Amino acid sequence: MRHCIESLLPAGEEAEIIIVDDGSSDGTADIADEYAAKYPSIVKAVHQPNGGHGAAVNTGIENAKGMYYKVVDSDDWLDEESLHKVMNELRSIISRRKRVDLFICNYVYEHVLDHKSHVVKYDNALPENEIFGWSEIRRFRPDQNLLMHSVIYRTKILRACGLKLPEHTFYVDNLFVYVPLPYVKTLYYMNVDLYRYYIGREDQSVNQQVMISRIDQQIKVNELMIDAYDLPSEVKNKQLAKYMLGYLAMICSVTSIMLILANTEEADEKRCKLWHDFKEKRPKTYRHVRVGIRGLISNPKTKVGKKTAKQLYKVSRKIFKFN
Repeated sequence: MRHCIESLLPAGEEAEIIIVDDGSSDGTADIADEYAAKYPSIVKAVHQPNGGHGAAVNTGIENAKGMYYKVVDSDDWLDEESLHKVMNELRSIISRRKRVDLFICNYVYEHVLDHKSHVVKYDNALPENEIFGWSEIRRFRPDQNLLMHSVIYRTKILRACGLKLPEHTFYVDNLFVYVPLPYVKTLYYMNVDLYRYYIGREDQSVNQQVMISRIDQQIKVNELMIDAYDLPSEVKNKQLAKYMLGYLAMICSVTSIMLILANTEEADEKRCKLWHDFKEKRPKTYRHVRVGIRGLISNPKTKVGKKTAKQLYKVSRKIFKFN
């Protein structure tokens, strides 16, 4: 956590660092108060009863005074050189009285076990160093979805969309990078490796076994995403609707694969129920999501289909190293 906070301080007094102590018992509260006392014009410590990751993000949004808002998890950090470049660009955008609703940068997987890094860039999918709209985006590869690590929202967008993440629930970052998107009109992509995502610990939320043990929370988030929009009809921009359908299909696939890997009758029932309820609630969205390989492998009916889904997951995991 100290490493994380120290990586944010180079932004100076133009940035407000809100440290949310979410009912911690590991010394987080003391560290938060220490930095708030040392940097009173930059750091604000907020203490609250435990509500989980979603509650912490909600509290951050409620307390934010800045024009832009970024979430940085306590075990991750920002690259200092990239941070200065981003701050300079945001300063320029504001001084020119331009509006950017979503500012996007690259992020880097920093793997614990093999000490290797993997950069996720968007240079083939997004225009660089210019303000653009959804109609100008190009095709995203399966490993190029906009994640919490890559986005900086204009704070007003998060408030305008009424984003309220569920408490005591993991995987809410998927809602954070999905629900506000139709409210975003202008974007800006800067090809710098800003966010460093520390990954590979056994207790991490994206660890396969941890995800299986918390599968009900993954299902909850998945269902909230399905409920959020009737795609593509409720999202007018075709390019944005296409991207959101692809992202929703990916989350449905992740949920389904984890249920298949759980390899229990109860898990199989939950998977079938997820897809049945999806079809009943959002028939148009369901049909779009089921088109393509992600949709087809997510709800296999046979042993061969399940085996194929597992193999594709293993190959993807080896290539992209996402958990």
